[in-house]
Amino acid sequence: MLMPQNLMLLLLWPLLIGAQLCAQESVARKWCDMTIESIRNDFARPPVHARNLHHISAAMHDAWALYEPLAVGFLVDGDYTWADQRAAQEEAISFAAYRLLQARFGNAPGASVLMPAYDALMDDLGYDKSYTGTVGNTPATWGNRIAASYLFYGFTDGSNEGNDFENTFYQPVNEPLVVALPGNPTLTNPARWQPLTLDFFIDQAGNIVPGATPAFLAAEWGLVKGFAIAEPDITIRERDGEFWPVVHDPGPPSELGTSTDAEYKRGFEHVSIWSSHLDPSDGVMIDISPNSIGNATLPTSPSEWESFYNVADGGDWGTGYAQNPVTGQPYPQQVVPRGDYARVLAEFWADGPDSELPPGHWFEILHSVNDALTDQELRIGGKGEPVDRLEWDIKSYFALGGCMHDAAIAAWSIKGYYDFPRPVSIIRWLAENGQCTDPLLPNYSDSGIDLEPGKIELITAASSAPGERHAHLAGNIDEIAVLAWRGPEFISDPATDTAGVGWILASDWMPYQRPTFVTPNFAGYVSGHSCFSRAAAVLLHNLTGSPYFPGGLGEFVLTANDYLVFEEGPSVDITLQWVSYYDASDQCSLSRIWGGIHPRVDDIPGREVGQIVGPAAWEKATSYWLEPDPCPQDFNDDGTVNGADLLIILSNWGFCPGCEADLNGDGTVNGLDLAILTSSWGDGCF
Repeated sequence: MLMPQNLMLLLLWPLLIGAQLCAQESVARKWCDMTIESIRNDFARPPVHARNLHHISAAMHDAWALYEPLAVGFLVDGDYTWADQRAAQEEAISFAAYRLLQARFGNAPGASVLMPAYDALMDDLGYDKSYTGTVGNTPATWGNRIAASYLFYGFTDGSNEGNDFENTFYQPVNEPLVVALPGNPTLTNPARWQPLTLDFFIDQAGNIVPGATPAFLAAEWGLVKGFAIAEPDITIRERDGEFWPVVHDPGPPSELGTSTDAEYKRGFEHVSIWSSHLDPSDGVMIDISPNSIGNATLPTSPSEWESFYNVADGGDWGTGYAQNPVTGQPYPQQVVPRGDYARVLAEFWADGPDSELPPGHWFEILHSVNDALTDQELRIGGKGEPVDRLEWDIKSYFALGGCMHDAAIAAWSIKGYYDFPRPVSIIRWLAENGQCTDPLLPNYSDSGIDLEPGKIELITAASSAPGERHAHLAGNIDEIAVLAWRGPEFISDPATDTAGVGWILASDWMPYQRPTFVTPNFAGYVSGHSCFSRAAAVLLHNLTGSPYFPGGLGEFVLTANDYLVFEEGPSVDITLQWVSYYDASDQCSLSRIWGGIHPRVDDIPGREVGQIVGPAAWEKATSYWLEPDPCPQDFNDDGTVNGADLLIILSNWGFCPGCEADLNGDGTVNGLDLAILTSSWGDGCF
């Protein structure tokens, strides 16, 4: 069975028909596909792979820009002519990408598969992969030189690549939570992140990681050089005797014992309540078509979060769409079990095995958008004349790669400094403390969890009597029970079993994940998924000039009982649908709450940070693309094509690569350039 993230390749768009299915991929697309496959075959490190996507996309951009007069390189710049411009660009792009991929993924768990795949692609493209020269000006030499420049840059960009990206000073303050044991007796600071100890740990890419207590991944990523991040975007914070650069600092999350105490608890209680939605047999049916969901505006303050998320029933306050904003046609309803929808979202957007991780997810969405656009629609920013496929791919990768890299730096700089805990730690800890609703009831604690009938309850003699809802929890009187997904211990075979929802001890609560993963090994605040996705949505809006997917609808089809990996399901066929890029982003954010990975305090600030990152990345990317000269024949800029310009043509007659008088860029000033000049003779250029 295909894994969820690999199925991203099967995204279907209304315009993806006919000749578009046969459109020839650019060489940049081939190497981008290879990069994404490499991520799937490496250890799952989202910020590291956002950086890889940025560096490889930027290297391909620089190789293309060498032979493009109206483009400037990001790290390596130059201006060269070649008899066959396109052939030179493709060769330089290929050597740059090939060398970078070899270096960046040479020690990946899947290296034995990846290295031959890189070689095979070079062979298919007709290049001599054994050529490693860096002296001279051939396209292959430039490709090797560009790769070498990015590799050197990577060892000096603050990422600590030379030591496999290890932290240099971060230390957790809480002892690990042993997930297999009930409760959370080792948490001493509920404001700080807690490592998890598992029987063994399988990361998001399906690799067994040595040691059962994985360390915080990339806690010091705020030190890494970004793409569009500028000095005013960075706040220097101090904690534990160390200085932390925090990018787009959203301020602190909610905290116990402060004015935000109630929101701190409610955010984690919200996660537990949404866990009760993961049962497709509970009879709750919802319309998941664009008629009813999507088109949401973000809340402006935490006081709106409760209503924004519709905590009781799930989802957000999106109004949906009365009609397709592109075609004007109505959207058919799609009514499905809420439990299927919630589980599908949790897995579709998850960092599950064989994942290309959130940055790669959005590259795959970009690919689906690119494939849906006709050649006439390839207008950068939705304006101007169409560009060819290679230019579109190069520019879209360059912009999105830089965007994802900056989103990773921003999100992980915040994660590292604020060091906020995850639901699996806090739900168990709050419940172990007791209930905080009524001092007259048993097991009261100011640091306990709020009771909510039907969702979070105190076990009593009456409620645990034979035939009652807590009967199976008899012997745990005065403890806290939650109605939630029952956990992986109720699943023998994920292909045929479902855990279901039921009353469990809150001290045993688990997120909707596999027991070998449970929760990503880094702090929650802010959500990387929310930050990546919002930034990418803004970027795609700017790139295409429209907030909407091509044709006003993006779709992903899931077959009943043939999609979910954590357990069997969904019970019915489901088609995920998005009208805008923001709808997809918002759905991604909701999925992390349903999946038990993030409380809402991680989500909204993460989206807000992404909303800042996206426009800045787009503005930065476009600064490397120059506007064409409206009157290139007016060499002396006197406003008219005349005899003075003719003299410049004649004075440069002959071989003159890169000179201004070579109007057609063939490396020689000759009669062809003279014809271009005389065709505009006397024209005013103002």
